[in-house]
Amino acid sequence: MKKALSLLFAGVVSMGLAFGACAEDYITLASTTSTENSGLFASILPKFEDATGIQVRVVAVGTGQAFEIARRGDTDSLLVHDTTGEKRFVEKSFATERADVMYNDFVLIGPADDPANISEALSATEAFAAIADAEAPFASRGDDSGTNRAELRLWKNAGVAADGDWYRELGSGMGPTLNTAAAMDAYVMSDRATWVAFGNRQNLALLFEGDKVLFNQYGSLLLSEEKHPHLKHDLAQQWHNWLLSEDGQQAIADFKVDGQQLFFPNAK
Repeated sequence: MKKALSLLFAGVVSMGLAFGACAEDYITLASTTSTENSGLFASILPKFEDATGIQVRVVAVGTGQAFEIARRGDTDSLLVHDTTGEKRFVEKSFATERADVMYNDFVLIGPADDPANISEALSATEAFAAIADAEAPFASRGDDSGTNRAELRLWKNAGVAADGDWYRELGSGMGPTLNTAAAMDAYVMSDRATWVAFGNRQNLALLFEGDKVLFNQYGSLLLSEEKHPHLKHDLAQQWHNWLLSEDGQQAIADFKVDGQQLFFPNAK
């Protein structure tokens, strides 16, 4: 009887240890709303988990918020889309490595009747200037996201001080901002992936695209072990490596919505 109980106890302890180990096989990933809202993560994360046994728990926020979460050591990994900010993050030793993963582009959306006539613009700068000249309603994320940072650079390039009653800073993610733009019949800048996956378009239409300044690069960062030794650096390294691998890059390329590829792998 004692031997049987001993064996049972040993089995329970063994199962508990195994369960505990499995429970630790996950990382948190701070990333952008576009990668979540578009459905990309729902497509590629199961493939990563099948390959490695590691779960990825996504915190989808604007890029500025993602940087802040990583600075505090509250995430194991970082995938965002502000190359300038990412390089600065490495320079300040919050991350030890940054790598290109994929890209798409930004697009300008607005009322189908296009009161500012941006569909005839020859450049993004001209399109932004036309919106300001017409004082046409413009919905800005206003959340320090990668999209918001790119938008503000474009206003600056156009020589426009983005303020006044026509300019609405919402402080919200891409999906909610598109919803507000649809309700307001306003212009808005979006990443293409979120726009393609967006269902509540109402009177909105894609009006301007294709300028090289609308290029939208995404990067993966390995966070500093020296600053945050408590993070799951080994598991985060596996995620980072998988994204850059042939399998990870193919998984990104395979993700499509309505037959349209939304992200283009470009790991170097």
